[in-house]
Amino acid sequence: MPSLLLLFTAALLSSWAQLLTDASSWWSLAMNPVQRPEMFIIGAQPVCSQLPGLSPGQRKLCQLYQEHMAYIGEGAKTGIKECQHQFRQRRWNCSTVDNTSVFGRVMQIGSRETAFTYAVSAAGVVNAISRACREGELSTCGCSRTARPKDLPRDWLWGGCGDNVEYGYRFAKEFVDAREREKNFAKGSEEQGRVLMNLQNNEAGRRAVYKMADVACKCHGVSGSCSLKTCWLQLAEFRKVGDRLKEKYDSAAAMRVTRKGRLELVNSRFTQPTPEDLVYVDPSPDYCLRNQSTGSLGTQGRLCNKTSEGMDGCELMCCGRGYDQFKSVQVERCHCKFHWCCFVKCKKCTEVVDQYVCK
Repeated sequence: MPSLLLLFTAALLSSWAQLLTDASSWWSLAMNPVQRPEMFIIGAQPVCSQLPGLSPGQRKLCQLYQEHMAYIGEGAKTGIKECQHQFRQRRWNCSTVDNTSVFGRVMQIGSRETAFTYAVSAAGVVNAISRACREGELSTCGCSRTARPKDLPRDWLWGGCGDNVEYGYRFAKEFVDAREREKNFAKGSEEQGRVLMNLQNNEAGRRAVYKMADVACKCHGVSGSCSLKTCWLQLAEFRKVGDRLKEKYDSAAAMRVTRKGRLELVNSRFTQPTPEDLVYVDPSPDYCLRNQSTGSLGTQGRLCNKTSEGMDGCELMCCGRGYDQFKSVQVERCHCKFHWCCFVKCKKCTEVVDQYVCK
C-alpha cells in the first residue's frame, strides 16, 4: 500500500511539473531582466539555470550563447509592446498577467490571437539579435554579409555596417523553435496540430523581419553634395513589421491536423497559406467576460469610443453591456514658441474631456 501511495505521489508531482513547464514560456525573459555578460559574477550560479521559462533545448542553447540571452529578452519585450499596440483597441488587448506565462491561459487556445503573439515575438528576437550583431555586442556575429544588390547603381558603394538579419533569422529559428521541436506527440493528435501551428507562425514572424529589411544609403560629398553614396542592409522599423503581421492576422487561415500529421485548410475553397501567413486551429473566445478557464480578462472597465462603429466603439468593446461616462482632466503642452538659440518653450493647457468605460 505505501508503494502505491508513493507511485501516485510521484505521478502527481510529475504531472504538476509538466503543467508548470507548459505554463511557462521564454517570453518571461521580457519580464525578468537578463544580466549581460559583463555583469556576470565569478562564482555565482550559472545564468541559464536561473532563467525561467526555458525548455531543455533552449537551456542548452543558453549555455552555448549566454551573451545572446539579454537580446532575446529585449526581442520578447519588443514583440509584447508591439502586440499591445496593435490590439490596443480590441477586446483582447495583449495584456500580460504574470511574469512566468506572461499572457496566461489564453495562449493555450490555438486562436488567431495566439498565432499573432507567436509571430510577433519571434520577429522581435530576429530584430534584436540582428541589431546586436551590427552593434558588435555578440562575439559570434558582426555586420551583415549580404551580397550587393544587382539593381544598385554601379557608382554607389556597398559597404557600411548593415543589420545582420541572416544571423538573426538563423539564431531565432534555432532558439524559438527548440521548444516545439522537442515535443513528441502522436501523429495526427490535437497536440501535434498545435505544435505545427506554432512552428508556422514562428516562421511567419521571422520572415516578416527578413523580407522587410531593405537597402539604406548615405550621401557623401563636398558641402552636402551627393557625389557618392554608401549603402547597407537595414532592418525595417518594427512598427511596420507589426503592421504587416496584423494584416496577416486579419487574413489568418483556419486549419486542422490530418491523420498523417499535417495541417490542412478547414475550408478547401480558400488559398493554401504560404510560410509567410498566420494559421490557427481553434476559434477565438469572445473575450467579453472574465473567464478563468479560457484566461479571458473581459472588457469591464476598458475605455471605449462612443462615436466609433469599429472594435474600439462602446457597442462592440462592451459587448452590449453598456458603458459609464465620466469626466477627466487632461494636461497638454500648448502655445509653444521657439527661442533663439535654441530651445522651445511651451505652456500647459488643461482640458476637461468626457470618457467612457465598459460596464
